Amino acid sequence: MQRLAGFLPRTWPALAAFALGSLMPWAFSPTDLKILALLALGAWALLLIRRVSPFRLGWFFGLGWFGTGAWWLADTFETYGHVPVMLAWLCVMLTGAVLALFPAVWAWASVRASRDSMEFSLVFPLFGVCEEWLRGHLFTGLPWTALGNLLLDTPAAGWLSVLGVYGACVLLLGLCGAGALFTEKRLAGLLMAAFWTGLAFLSPSPALPDGPIKKAALIQPDIAQDQKWDARTISFQMSRLFELSRHAMPADTIIWPEASVPFFWERSQAWRQRLHALASAVNGDLLIGGVRRIDDGSRAVQNGLFLLGQEATPAFVAKHHLVPFGEYVPSWLPWMRKLVPDIGDFMPGSDDGLLKGRHGRYGVLICYESIFPEEARQRVRAGADVLVVVTNDAWYGTSPAAWQHFQASRARAIETGRFILRAANTGISAIIAPDGHVRSTMPWWTSGFVQGTYRSSDISTYYVRYGDAWILLMLAAGGLLMFIWRVRRC
Repeated sequence: MQRLAGFLPRTWPALAAFALGSLMPWAFSPTDLKILALLALGAWALLLIRRVSPFRLGWFFGLGWFGTGAWWLADTFETYGHVPVMLAWLCVMLTGAVLALFPAVWAWASVRASRDSMEFSLVFPLFGVCEEWLRGHLFTGLPWTALGNLLLDTPAAGWLSVLGVYGACVLLLGLCGAGALFTEKRLAGLLMAAFWTGLAFLSPSPALPDGPIKKAALIQPDIAQDQKWDARTISFQMSRLFELSRHAMPADTIIWPEASVPFFWERSQAWRQRLHALASAVNGDLLIGGVRRIDDGSRAVQNGLFLLGQEATPAFVAKHHLVPFGEYVPSWLPWMRKLVPDIGDFMPGSDDGLLKGRHGRYGVLICYESIFPEEARQRVRAGADVLVVVTNDAWYGTSPAAWQHFQASRARAIETGRFILRAANTGISAIIAPDGHVRSTMPWWTSGFVQGTYRSSDISTYYVRYGDAWILLMLAAGGLLMFIWRVRRC
């Protein structure tokens, strides 16, 4: 009993941090209980402000956030990677344990760089922004459930067009730091909370494009993942895509999802001829997801998007940001086989990600790369006046992952000031306006198409112009101010 009495005081903060982190996934889509993020991050900051074992508390918070939030990966590994169930759950645990290192370093740095609750409330959001940026870049990055996505559908959403998804989370974290400060210094906490709240309501209004109105049709065929590469179902899949496309006409732009053509483009002349005939009937731009082999003797494969118009040879852009262990094995882990078997090792694209059609300069984002704000920014800087996201979220089943992926696309629209045309195999297909609102959509896991209008845009948002450069400036300025503050207090 005495051992238990001594054990509980040492372990309850870590258990509390884990429980608080476990609330975080519920703040994102599809549940969208954003208040839980404020409560969880605020209570976690309150634990850290006591300055006891910050690295440990940060790691357990991250384990709760990423470990419980990524539960759907186990089913993906087991169903499509043919990984035994126990090993699949071990992969989820390892993923959570590794990603938890980011909040752990964030917590440790926040405590070490501050000497009291006031300083902590200032550096906590500062290092939180740094953590989000590092999570999006280190080891190819994984900004899944980025904190900035929580600003969607709030008065602060417009800050995404200025600060981007990494930087805009400073508003949320500043409010959480103010809440922790309030428990020790009431007036200071209230003033700081008022500052961050006022800043949120001063969010800039997204500039809406005024280009000519175009009509788009997004095809959602709803093909089960275990049928995608089954040669016996090719005719069934293609017939459904052709039928939906014909019913969706007339349209200026028709878009098929990622890898919707279940064969190598070079290997079926008959289907190519039918696709060109369909493109002629569309009398606009037909964009279809597919894979191709590079004709250089390497047998390398690229996943991307074809644009079929009036030309005999379709234009093609390849996916730039590949999925580690799904589409390639990192060079620093040559001994590890891929977790998800596919038709070959994919090669990333080296193009500018731009398809120039009759009705737009389409900036293409293939599935996974749509969660990276820098990828969308690069497409716009290359000249895109509308963004196209094609994906196959059948991998995720009916888990929250597809909705969290969709949430990232909405953030890309605000950051870039562009309409997003999102075509998904099983959903969620939608036309997203530059203010992040969904203009047209349809139920997921149903076969059909989304019809709606979009406008091209030549708007250059602050984020498109400057990207994340301000984050480095802010960190440098914050470090200098903290150094001066400490010197003056010594």
